[in-house]
Amino acid sequence: MQASMVSFEGGEGAGKSSAVAYAAECLREMGLSVVVTREPGGTGLGEAIRELLLAPGDMAPQAELLLMFAARAQHLQQVIRPALARGDWVICDRFSDASYAYQGGGRGIDQHFIATLEKGVVGDDLPHLTLLLDVPEVLGLERARSRGAGVDRIEAEALTFFERVRMAYLQRAALYPERIRVIDASQPIDMVQESLRQHLLHYHAACRRAVPQ
Repeated sequence: MQASMVSFEGGEGAGKSSAVAYAAECLREMGLSVVVTREPGGTGLGEAIRELLLAPGDMAPQAELLLMFAARAQHLQQVIRPALARGDWVICDRFSDASYAYQGGGRGIDQHFIATLEKGVVGDDLPHLTLLLDVPEVLGLERARSRGAGVDRIEAEALTFFERVRMAYLQRAALYPERIRVIDASQPIDMVQESLRQHLLHYHAACRRAVPQ
């Protein structure tokens, strides 16, 4: 069975970290080899860029976007493409949908410019399945800001920023329903996990059926 890439998306406080860990556990129980990674990050260069992106201070929206794609290019070359070539499944905490949501919706950068960067950097290596954890902005921010670790440059944005991010994510889901599945992340965690499990089981079964006998 061909390896697949599953990305997790969502605004602040959507519970992506715990969802990613649970998804990896589910896939491993299915007998799959799984690589878990994140954006920005996943490589030495990507983690250094992550620190720049989250550190307090002023940053031009275009600079933020280009740094994201620089980290993504390295991530694809060093981690994602080699893992898929080995037959591993990749679970990625955010991918290029996040650029459309945060830099496009949140910062107001033209979506066509983002698409041009995506085509040049990512090409056809898009996630095969994207699980979008959707949560109301106020609840998400309450969760994110209650962690006790302080807020980073992104989390410090105004509520209206996150409203635009959420809207952009839901618009992406409406455009690509065959790839992006929306999960209500305001539910209790056991219900969220059951939704995740069902989506992964259905997708895994579809992949098995697609393999020529």
